[in-house]
Amino acid sequence: MAILKRLAETARSPVPFTLDGQACTALAGDTVLTAVLTQADCVRHSEFGGAPRAGFCMMGACQDCWMQLEDGSRVRACSTFVAPGMRLRTTPLAPDAVPGTLAAECAECAEDDAP
Repeated sequence: MAILKRLAETARSPVPFTLDGQACTALAGDTVLTAVLTQADCVRHSEFGGAPRAGFCMMGACQDCWMQLEDGSRVRACSTFVAPGMRLRTTPLAPDAVPGTLAAECAECAEDDAP
């Protein structure tokens, strides 16, 4: 259930994006945080216990609003504008599933060393 409800500025152009595989629509000029919280109840789940996170400082300093894109890269939801076709995840990929990370490289090495 969304925790934000848009009350004003509803005439801006729509911006399609994907959240956890579901097609969604934001409005031009929305931050990722606004776009996501008008669709869902959190921007991500904490990696330290699974608790929902929805941003804290709203100015890019606290890192509470980090979100992962489907390719594994991360953005700060409070200071990044939503872009057409953006593909966001509220549950991060496992570290060894993110291309270019040390965990992914170690997983590949382990597979190569398997008998």
